[in-house]
Amino acid sequence: MKTLLTVCAGVIGLSVSLAHAATGADSYNIVEKGRYLTTLGDCTACHTIPGKPLFSGGVILDTPFGKLAGANITPDPATGIGRWSFEDFQNAMSKGHGLDGKRLYGAMPFTAYTKVLREDNLAIFAYLKTVDPVENKVETNQLPFPFNVRTSLIGWNLINFKEGEFKADPQKSEQWNRGAYLVEGLGHCGTCHTPKNLIGGDKNDQFLTGANLQNWVAPNITSTGHDGIGAWSEADIVKYLKTGANRFDIASGPMAEEVEHSSQHWKDEDLLAVAVYLKDGAKPVEAAKPIAADDAAMVAGKAIYADRCSACHTPTGEGAPNLFPKLAMAPLVNSNDPSSLIRVVLAGSRAGATDAAPTAPAMPAFGWNLSDENVADVLTYVRNTWGNAAPAVSGSDVKDVREGLRAK
Repeated sequence: MKTLLTVCAGVIGLSVSLAHAATGADSYNIVEKGRYLTTLGDCTACHTIPGKPLFSGGVILDTPFGKLAGANITPDPATGIGRWSFEDFQNAMSKGHGLDGKRLYGAMPFTAYTKVLREDNLAIFAYLKTVDPVENKVETNQLPFPFNVRTSLIGWNLINFKEGEFKADPQKSEQWNRGAYLVEGLGHCGTCHTPKNLIGGDKNDQFLTGANLQNWVAPNITSTGHDGIGAWSEADIVKYLKTGANRFDIASGPMAEEVEHSSQHWKDEDLLAVAVYLKDGAKPVEAAKPIAADDAAMVAGKAIYADRCSACHTPTGEGAPNLFPKLAMAPLVNSNDPSSLIRVVLAGSRAGATDAAPTAPAMPAFGWNLSDENVADVLTYVRNTWGNAAPAVSGSDVKDVREGLRAK
């Protein structure tokens, strides 16, 4: 009953903004549309701590400049968005301005959300007003001086932000435009998959070509052939987003969480639209020359692979469909940045795993019995065999990731 009353109160509170919604059914449909759109945008990722009330905030976001925290976006009037009007919300999404014009940091991906259509923001706001209000004061700005001074964001925005709703490309299909809208806007894929400049803004000329976030690599998801998803079919992309796995990869780290909370719940037609958009304009890229098979690291790595890896991933690197990912010609394997591969070898693919964590039917942790050089050698071998070609991994690369894991 409490939830029902909350929903009704939220809808009534939006009566002015939703004046065009003439019937209760219209209001319900707007709220349900907003519920789906918040799932598309994976609002849970930054605004819900596991085990805590929905959207009550407090999720810590580690940035190169310090810590920020996801805001409480429940309709609590004291600590959430209960006092916000729709125009306040629209300004946050489209301009990066919070209540009373307070400038928001780029960790809130308004640089992507600015593309979200006003009518979609209206639906999201309608839904958020129906969520149970939670009194939870969150200090969102936990950055050290001078980064905690919000006036610096004026200059940041001038360099990194271009305001404006998504405009459909008339030369492209409706399906392609839907995919572009989701990837570039509400899905904010570029927030993780686009390299960042020195002040944390997106390098838009390298859109979706991959980035490193807290020793997890968000790989190149452009349609290039070698280190991107040029070899993936549209069906491969849909399957990955729907299940977290396909013949090339199994989601881990932040991407596994995104699949859990967001993309597995997307409508099939939206998943396919994203796939159509990402596969458009494929450009074959000449692969780099692999490291010679008689290189010392390659020889050592081949022996380690045969002993520790081949039983699951097979001697030819083809893996097992729906169980163990393919290593041959896999984009993440060919990435210039091996951080995710190192992390998974050391800690396994289970959430929260450590060097000595017990394993299950998933990638086990090898950090407890493989040295830094062992891990470097086997990954160098994997990254330069079966058509793969990528820079060698060094023992110091592995050491850095291992120390980062132990510091958590």
